[in-house]
This record gives sequence, structure tokens and C-alpha cells, in this order.
Amino acid sequence: MRISQLEAVVRSGGRIALWGWGREGRAAYSAIRARLPQLPLTLLCGSEEVSGAAAMSDAWLAIETEASAELLCSFELIVKSPGISPYRAEAATAAAQGTRFIGGTTLWFAEQADADGIAAGTVCITGTKGKSTSTALLAHLLRAGGHRTALAGNIGLPLLELPDSAGEFQAIELSSYQTGDVAASGVRPDIAVVTNIFPEHLDWHGSEARYVEDKLRLLTGAGPRIAVLNADDARLAGLSLPGSEVHWFGGEHGWHLRGDRLYRGDTAVMDTTTLPLPGRHNRGNLCAVLTAIDALGEQALLTESAGRIDETLRTLQRLQNACAGAERAGSAAECALRRARLFEEAKLELDSASRALEEAHALHPSLDAARAGVRLAQRREDASNEALWLERLVKLLPEAAQRAEAHLALAILFQGALAAPQEAEAAARAALAESPRLAAAETLLSTLLTHEGRIADLAAYFEEASATEA
Repeated sequence: MRISQLEAVVRSGGRIALWGWGREGRAAYSAIRARLPQLPLTLLCGSEEVSGAAAMSDAWLAIETEASAELLCSFELIVKSPGISPYRAEAATAAAQGTRFIGGTTLWFAEQADADGIAAGTVCITGTKGKSTSTALLAHLLRAGGHRTALAGNIGLPLLELPDSAGEFQAIELSSYQTGDVAASGVRPDIAVVTNIFPEHLDWHGSEARYVEDKLRLLTGAGPRIAVLNADDARLAGLSLPGSEVHWFGGEHGWHLRGDRLYRGDTAVMDTTTLPLPGRHNRGNLCAVLTAIDALGEQALLTESAGRIDETLRTLQRLQNACAGAERAGSAAECALRRARLFEEAKLELDSASRALEEAHALHPSLDAARAGVRLAQRREDASNEALWLERLVKLLPEAAQRAEAHLALAILFQGALAAPQEAEAAARAALAESPRLAAAETLLSTLLTHEGRIADLAAYFEEASATEA
């Protein structure tokens, strides 16, 4: 189901709902509205979320707070958030009556198919233990090797928030709540990694058997081009996947551990005891990540694997420690800001640093975040983003002289890189309002007005400025 196909559902008399208004729900709403601004939608959310949803001022969005079986049955399609189980009684009743439930993951994958029906560059990782660490490690190793790589899914950004130019690869963590959504898209992941399977989330799935079945749908239902599987897991070792090329880790012919030493086949690579990886299962999952990189054809990246693994893991540990300290202090905004600084310092991915700064600003606008945003936008040579951060910075600076300099920087951007003379004039005038007779701002304003032949306006400015001085 592609976003563009939602319109056909409504044209044929069907109704569409969004169920959940957390980050995934808001991402689905934004993605749909970007393509179909007048598609009638109903939002099913908690009473505490109504005010936030109503603030969207969307005439095509109805809001309901009671997701009864009767109401769910009235929709042909419901895009639900991952945390909402399709096995709860009211959802099961609606599904039996023909209501179709999908997730944002389904919508995103449906947009990614190439001519062979494969979402090229996608590496989906799931498993009961260590999937977050494995996904982050994969993304950062690929970035360290010079590949633009998005980190998304159950970690990082919701898939529907990824820009169209999200990178060469997408490292996607999937919980057991999301694996079936990939299968429902009809699009095959490029690579699917399953690290291990132990019973978990039985309240959501209803039983251990259903948990295992849902988890394995990433393999049995989605049919990845390549499946990376743990040879030590009995459930995985017994699978038959005729449509997928299977790469094993944990066995003697691939990436595996012998005691604490990491091997690639018969070749010893490194001692893992010094790595900041808690638990043997995480060191085993390192084998999964390296097997996935092999499957991507990035053997060159692995030639210096020991040094890169150690450096990347220590960077991840610093990120986790920084965030843990901020969370203990009760500041999610500080956590996001520290994350942004570390991403930038490590040169892992400037886009990740930029997204972390946006998160920090949304949680708590601060001078540190705004200044970092300006600096990062300059490094990325992104004039539009630099202007956005300068506008935010102006509102936070305490002194008039500082605000004048920020307005002047904005004026220079608008005059040059952004080619927006009206905005440049407004910013130059704002700088002069904060700091009268600021020479650089006067020169810029004179250039703008003279270029437009507005000599009378220029004369009026100098006359007013002289009168104010007198």
C-alpha cells in the first residue's frame, strides 16, 4: 500500500484512520499530508493528545478518543502505531470484519521498491537481544567507511521521517511489532538480519508461538534478498528460505567467536575482551553486523575492521553514557544536544548531528543548541538551514549587539546564497534597529536599495538615522 493509493480507498467509499499520536503516528500523518493534503482522515488517540492534534488546524482531520470495535469496523484501512497490538479484542473483531491494519513501516517500504521489488540498500535488523546495539554499530561502521547511512526504525528516526535522499544505506531496527509491516508492504528488504529469538512481549503477541511467528515474518513473509542468520539459534537454523540467499554467522565458516576471539572463517581478527560490549550475546551480534557488511559487498571496509570496530564501539559507549547522564538529570534536551556534539566530533554523520540538534531545540530551545545548529549548517554548506538556526539564535541572544550581528549574518545569507533581497533588507534593518549605524549593516542596506533604484528610501533611512543621533 503506497501513500498515493490511499486516495483510491476514499474514492471507492472507504474510510481511513490513524491509530496513535506518538512519534510514529505523527510521522505517518505528516507523510500522508505532504502527498495528500485533503485526504479525509480520522485520528484515534488518547484524550490527553487531543489538544496537540487539534493544534494542526486540519479541516480534513476528525479526532476520536474511543477506539471501540464498532468504530474500528467502520474503517477500511487503519494505519496504526507499532505499540498497538492488532491482537487486542476490538482490533481482532474489526480485522474479522474486513478492516485492514498496517503500520508506517508498510507505507515506507511500499515506496522503496526497485524494478525487482527490492528496497535496495535496506538492512533490517531484529532479534530479542542486542538489536539496538547491532543496528547502531552497523550504521556507524558504514559511515566510518564513507557511506551515507540512515539510522531508523525502532531506533533513530521513524522511517516515514527519512528524507528521500536518506543515504546509500538504511540501517533499520525492527521490533517484533514491526516485522510483519515489512511483509505487508509486498517489498523485499535487501538484507534482513535476525540475531536471536527468545520469548518476549507476550502481552502484545498473546503467546510465545505467535511472538516467534511474528518475529520470523521478516524472513518468511518479507522474503529478503539476503538473510543473515545465527547458526547457534535452533529456530533459525531450522528455517527453509528458498527465496533468499542465506549467510550464516556463529558457525566456523563465517564470522564467529572462539572463546573471546573473533574469527572470520579460520582467520583470527581480534580479541573482543577489550571491546565495550556488555554480555557475550552482544559480542555474538558483532558477528551478525560484520556478516551483513560482507553481504553488502563492502569487504574493503572490513580490512581494517578491528580498529574501526573498537573506535566505533567506544564512540557509541560515549553516546550512551552522555545520554544516561542527561536522562538521570531529567533533561532529554541535554541528552539530544550531547548526542549531536558527539556525532559531529566523531564525524560519523552530520545529518545525524543535525537531527539531534532539531530534537534538542524542540524539547528546550537553548543558546548552545542554536549556536551548534548555525555551526553545523555552515559545515554542511546548507544556507537554508543556517538561516533557520540564525533566526532561532536571534530570539535567544540576551544582548542587542549580539542580536545585531546575528541579524547581519542573516542579511548576508539572504543577499548572497539564498538570493532573497526582500528578506535581506528586513534582516539588515533589524540589525540596525538593534545597533544603530552598524557600518556593515548600513553598507549592505545601501547596496540593496541602490541596486533596486530606491534612492529615496536610502535617503530617508540616512535622514532618520541622523535625526536619531542628534
